[in-house]
Amino acid sequence: MAPNSVHEEIEAEFATLEAQLANPNLHADRDKYALVARRYKELEPRASRVRQLRALQGDIEVATEMLQGADIDDKSILQAEISKARASAEVLQAELVELLAPKDPNEGKNVIVEIKGAEGGEEANLFARDLFEMYQAYATQHRWKLEMMNAQSSDMGGYTNVVFMLRGDDVWCKMRFEGGPHRVQRVPVTESQGRVHTSSATVSVLPEAEEVEIHIDDKDIQVDVYRSSGPGGQSVNTTDSAVRITHKPTGLVVSMQDEKSQLQNRNKAMAVLRARLLQAEQQRRQDELSEQRRDQVGGGGRSEKIRTYNFKENRISDHRIGLTLYKLDRVLAGGLDEVVDALATAERQEVSGQQ
Repeated sequence: MAPNSVHEEIEAEFATLEAQLANPNLHADRDKYALVARRYKELEPRASRVRQLRALQGDIEVATEMLQGADIDDKSILQAEISKARASAEVLQAELVELLAPKDPNEGKNVIVEIKGAEGGEEANLFARDLFEMYQAYATQHRWKLEMMNAQSSDMGGYTNVVFMLRGDDVWCKMRFEGGPHRVQRVPVTESQGRVHTSSATVSVLPEAEEVEIHIDDKDIQVDVYRSSGPGGQSVNTTDSAVRITHKPTGLVVSMQDEKSQLQNRNKAMAVLRARLLQAEQQRRQDELSEQRRDQVGGGGRSEKIRTYNFKENRISDHRIGLTLYKLDRVLAGGLDEVVDALATAERQEVSGQQ
């Protein structure tokens, strides 16, 4: 194995990161520490394999030198050791090639999820709550932390809009497939004649953006405060704690009213705004995404959908890969992995076919 400049670069960067993490001053800057720690975690498996490859190279060189003066029996043993070391090195090299392949820039990030009732009136809002509870159960199964950010309840206990954050190492890898219009087919509680109705809710899944990734200048935002309101418009707060932030350059508007503190609502609104701006920037950089994910939630129409939930048949269908399972009850209880894993497999096969 010849010296590899890429391997040397990995070892050098990893050593630098180790030194930075050992510096107490870094811990005082929470945002910078998070970025360094994330890069360290990303690089660690690569650096480990590079070190193992270097050790194997040393073993092979030593064994090869010993061959020159060895007797027949020792030569047989040394040649076996060399063959074994080379085989191990080939495995490590293949693993390293895979680790060095381009990664999703959002891998390892937390996500902000927003669910909105779309077409179907109150039934759409009730379905939005069902989706929220499905993701809540899914998060529990994976031991993710769920943090509510904003929720606007409807008159019958559904959600016109609910925003929450999911924290966990594999959150983005699992949840990134959930963005889009979701369609439900069932008899609504408001239906007196037992007829099946079709309604929809939209799901947006945004990677969390650190402040150091997306800087928002104060002069570029307009902050309005107002009193929180509940179903039917009634006031649920006696102070102006609700916050609406408008990003002037893009026209993006984010509102938060769940917390009693104006500062807490502002911080959560800024987190959502950063996530939306990060997503927009990533889409701008990657032209192909403008076609694939031009508008993640579409128009929310019943004919636009990534997935259908049919209660009468206990059926869930993901239209992107033609998957149909008669396990709707299990999926709604958080058993979403079979669907997510099938989507991930289909994506890998598509990428391999394009290479």
